[in-house]
Amino acid sequence: MNRRLIFRREQWKVAEPFVIARGSKTIAETIVVEIKSGALSGRGEAVPYPRYGESVEGSLAAVEAMENAVAAGLDRHGLQRQMPPGAARNALDAALWDLEAKETDTSVWELAGIEEPHPLTTAFTLSLDTPERMAAAAAENAERPLLKLKLGGAGDVERVQAVRHAVPHARIIVDANESWTEDQLAEFAPVLGELGVLLIEQPLPEGRDGALALLPHPVPICADESCHASDGVAALVGRYDFVNVKLDKTGGLTEALLVCEAARAHGIGIMVGCMVAGSLAMAPALVLAQRATFVDLDGPLLLARDRQPGLRYDGSTVYPPKPNLWG
Repeated sequence: MNRRLIFRREQWKVAEPFVIARGSKTIAETIVVEIKSGALSGRGEAVPYPRYGESVEGSLAAVEAMENAVAAGLDRHGLQRQMPPGAARNALDAALWDLEAKETDTSVWELAGIEEPHPLTTAFTLSLDTPERMAAAAAENAERPLLKLKLGGAGDVERVQAVRHAVPHARIIVDANESWTEDQLAEFAPVLGELGVLLIEQPLPEGRDGALALLPHPVPICADESCHASDGVAALVGRYDFVNVKLDKTGGLTEALLVCEAARAHGIGIMVGCMVAGSLAMAPALVLAQRATFVDLDGPLLLARDRQPGLRYDGSTVYPPKPNLWG
């Protein structure tokens, strides 16, 4: 077996500054991995996330350290044992799925035992801002059936009220990115329920979310930062109603499938989300998202331009990847 590993960093300009509770970005930095085997190649893209102690440089170094293992025929299951969850493993895992599909002349969804993917409705994310500006952004996207609002603590009820007034018929989910206190959650959640919010994502900081077991949930609560891989799902029981499964957290589709299996076994709903990145990063998540209640795969919609060929987006409807992209 003669396999060659190629890897690089890429930068993608964000269409508008992307602002959440812990900061903002105007550039999306990703790592791209390609595994070549003869005339065939498999690709994967991932987003190192500083919140989890990751950097582009560190992730590329972790990929490079796997060069000999890849050349020797490393498969997805061996990768799980040799690397921890995170962006570096995600990029390699995606490349191995893509390459395996090409080598076996089949599709990733068939390899994964999932029904053929169909188009899905994705959330569209509105950055954290003043109530007036968030309402204006919502009005500009009033045709989108599902909006995700980034929140940040004080003033969040006013933000949601302004958006609801601007788009009275839109479905709304919110993401606090660990920015609320217990008192704010107790105060905000009933009001957000009255405003028709469908889901509250990660209101309390990871490690300080035990209060979720004691507080009522007038709106279902979704774990993000509090769950990365399948071994963390059981700890969500009694605290969270949903888990946001992101490939950059799980370290790839291989582990993400196990997270979904564990969530279903524990009666926890599934959301499939993403970091800000292009279509190559979204493609494996679209396979995973076929059975999710909430889908948040709008990364390419937030960029000034996407890679070509990319995924097809028709408004908020995203179509499965074509083989010339991935899978």
